[in-house]
Parts: sequence; structure tokens; C-alpha cells
Amino acid sequence: MSDISRPTLSALHQAFRNSFAALESNQRLWGSELAECSPLLGSLGNLAEQMRALSNVRVSSTPLGTFPKLEERLRFKLQEAADTVLEKLNEKMCRLQSARDAISNQVRSVMQLYEQNATSLDLQAVTERSAVTPSVADMLEWLQDAERHYRQQFLQRKVLLQTLRPNDLALLESLPERWKSLESPDGEQRITETLCRVSFFLELE
Repeated sequence: MSDISRPTLSALHQAFRNSFAALESNQRLWGSELAECSPLLGSLGNLAEQMRALSNVRVSSTPLGTFPKLEERLRFKLQEAADTVLEKLNEKMCRLQSARDAISNQVRSVMQLYEQNATSLDLQAVTERSAVTPSVADMLEWLQDAERHYRQQFLQRKVLLQTLRPNDLALLESLPERWKSLESPDGEQRITETLCRVSFFLELE
């Protein structure tokens, strides 16, 4: 490695430490927020089923028909409950977006630093690895893969929620299953494995 590469490599390594530390904390945040979405999705599916059941019954033809505007009030209550659940889901999406943005910003920062100093890094500096320090090339690839994973995961879930319509009960009922189908355990596992690979590197000063 040339002498000119050493200061740049040192700065890059610090940027990598910051980025992987951010990835680790935001992976935990992502997992926590995503887990809290499941009961909300289940509630929304149940409310949609109740709305469908109400639509299939002529309340006026039942003993409950003596209560004025009962069907209208029940429908309003169910819709109000669904709106509340959707509002909570949107709050969760905002937190997922915060995690995604934090990861993206760190990866963008380290990529900019690398591109600004690429000419001062020789091939050995970029590809050299040790028992505890992965190569620059490896770490760049791992960070980009992680950023792409969370960007795609967030976008798919955002698009799914944007397709919802209050009067489309079939879509509301199928939401929990469709949401679950977006899970990417392989992608999460690869990120966890990456964080294991860099664990010793993160502890270096």
C-alpha cells in the first residue's frame, strides 16, 4: 500500500465504522417497528370482515331493526376504527422510513468519501483484507446491498398501503397476508451475517 493511501484509508475505515454501527442500530429499529405492525394489520383485516358481515345482513329485517339508524351507526363505528388503525400504521411507516433514511444517509456519506478520494487509493488499499478488517471493496458492497434491501422493503410496503381503499373490503381483508408476503428473511439474514463479519472491525479504534 502506498503512503498516500494510508490517511484516506484511515478516514474511510472510520466512515465504515459509523455506517455499520448505524446499520446495526437501525436494523433493530426496523425489526421492532415491523413486528408492531402485525397486530395492527390483523385488526384491520378483522374490521374488514365485520364490515362485510354487516353489508350482508339487512339489519332492518332483524329484531335490531327497531333501533333507529343502527346499521348506519355500526358502519360509521367500524370505519372510524379502521381509520384509527390506518393512522397507527402510517405512524409505523414513518418510523420505518426514518430507519431507512438513516441507513441510506450513512451509505451515501461513505460512498461520497470513497469517490472523492478514489484517486489516492491504489488497488491494494481497496482490495486488501485481514483477519479482522474486511476490504474496502467488500464493505462498500455490503453497505450498498443493505441500503438496497431496506429501500426496496420500504417502497413495497408503502405502495401496498397506498392501494388501500375504504370500500375495497377484499383488499383490506387480504392485507395481512399480502404484507407478510413482502418479508425477506434471506435479506435480513445476509445483513445479520454482514454485521457479524464486521463485529471485530467495529471494536477497533
